[in-house]
Amino acid sequence: MEAGFDVALPRWSLRSVYPSFDSAEYRRDLELLGEKTARLLALLDAPLPDEPEAAAPALLALIGAADDAGRYHENLHAYTEAVYTTDTRDSGPLREIGVLEAAALPLLKARVLFKTRLLEKRELVLGCLEIDERLEPYRYFITTSLEGARFMMKGELEDLANDLARSGGDAWERLHGAVSSTASALWDGASGERKMVVALRDLAYSPDRAVREKAYHAELEAWKSVEIPLAAALNGVKGTAVTLDTRRGWRRTGKNGGAAASAGIGALRKAASQSRLGEKTLAALIGAMEASLPVFRRYLKAKAKILGLETCAFYDLFAPLGGNGREWSWKETAAFICERFDAFDRRMGDFARRAFRENWIDAQGREGKVGGAYCTGFPLAGESRIFCNFAYSFDSVTTVAHELGHGYHHDVIKDLPLSRVNYPMTLAETASIFAETIVFEGALSSPEIRANPVEKLSLIEGNLKDNCQVIVDILSRYYFEKELFDRRDEAELSPAELCDMMRRAQLKTYGDALDPEKLHPYMWAVKSHYYSRHLAFYNYPYAFGLLFSLGLYSRYRKEGGGFADAYREILRLTGQASAEDAARQAGFDIEEPDFWQNGIGVIGALVDEFAANC
Repeated sequence: MEAGFDVALPRWSLRSVYPSFDSAEYRRDLELLGEKTARLLALLDAPLPDEPEAAAPALLALIGAADDAGRYHENLHAYTEAVYTTDTRDSGPLREIGVLEAAALPLLKARVLFKTRLLEKRELVLGCLEIDERLEPYRYFITTSLEGARFMMKGELEDLANDLARSGGDAWERLHGAVSSTASALWDGASGERKMVVALRDLAYSPDRAVREKAYHAELEAWKSVEIPLAAALNGVKGTAVTLDTRRGWRRTGKNGGAAASAGIGALRKAASQSRLGEKTLAALIGAMEASLPVFRRYLKAKAKILGLETCAFYDLFAPLGGNGREWSWKETAAFICERFDAFDRRMGDFARRAFRENWIDAQGREGKVGGAYCTGFPLAGESRIFCNFAYSFDSVTTVAHELGHGYHHDVIKDLPLSRVNYPMTLAETASIFAETIVFEGALSSPEIRANPVEKLSLIEGNLKDNCQVIVDILSRYYFEKELFDRRDEAELSPAELCDMMRRAQLKTYGDALDPEKLHPYMWAVKSHYYSRHLAFYNYPYAFGLLFSLGLYSRYRKEGGGFADAYREILRLTGQASAEDAARQAGFDIEEPDFWQNGIGVIGALVDEFAANC
């Protein structure tokens, strides 16, 4: 048994995807990736025909070939990452990641060339959409590809950037994963016991404040011991992003150039485009988050009062009320989630049952396994896998529900071609947080909770605690990342500078609701999202998902079971429309501040109920 971990919790099985890296199935698909990419490149070898009648079938063939190659790459990539993140100590997965990255370079080249071919004959391509109804389902993919082509370097430079990423941005990201998953601190001087960062962070949920405080200081010590390589990784990732964003034109102001926008604005424009959000929508969302800060500060002050504190410290944010609260076994977790999903839609419950039954979930914490939680999809197998570190709390229950929400999303769209399922983070987090909401509301309305005021208050507090993270803490990370981009444009940043920036960002959002001497300056080291070369400002999509899902749940309350079919249609639309258009399908105008304020109002009502019982 590995010290400090419960080996009774499940580990996932990946055999139905690939038995191993050495298996004939894995090697076959790696070879097929090369063959299918070669076919796509052969089709791209010539420009599109000049006549719409000939160009339309050629365009359909290109999209089909790109979808085909992309499915193999996505399946292989998801498998290598799944194996790696469950044991970063094993050199085998890391080697295979490198092999796959090299094998995928021609596909990355093909994607650049595909956009180039579209842009070369933009008007012709748009004309094809009007004459061939077979292209209509791909309209959004084609138009967004044309838009994306405006922010590309020349083909050979894009090829070089992709090649260099293997030893640059991707390597820095893996370094963060390896270092953070093995970082530890001394816990017991007498016995010499050390605890991993994952275990220390779990102790933030302890009912004993002395334990929480000890774990907090030990965690900061652990991050301090690895701050130099992690700061180097962060500087490397963001420095590369600043250079490429500038080269690709994300910092241009207006069609004729002019003064360049700041690095932070450029990165934010790119992130909004990836999230399929218009500037008006993003401004309305951030504005609502900022306007909600007094609501959450009132919640934190009420929590401090219950805990008998003058002010909460950072290590009190996750403190349970009334002890540890109910302990949830894995068996109870599975049964409750399936029951609540059934109440919304039997198809959603059936999906969850399959995930539990067929070992799609890796819940066991262990040394070498990275922290956090995620869901990954395997398009060839038509399956998903759930990654988490289960801690027997209701928070862990909602985490599993959250990731199963992602998995259900994958399941609903698994029959669609890849070009029609590439949904943005904003809408991805809507699906997961909606699943969380179903489970939370089910628990809150259960007879056991209604009959136990203490347990009900604890459940409400747990929900507010999570919402506080999604709105307040994420807003602090948003402020931090914006400053990070701007300052990284000028120079590399030291660990001390990064910590100072994080403290300021936390003070700006938490205000007087947290002890200013007991913040978490190393949150830049904790959150792996900062180290992704593909995504910046990964933070605000969670706030979008929370508030949008509250709107969807309100509609479900009004419509009842009939909303399940409408919800599935919204999920199917997520890869084929902007966030604004997907919201309109649900009957919402997300460009208007009032929409977001309505979601904050739902949270505010819970704060009122919580504060009234202090």
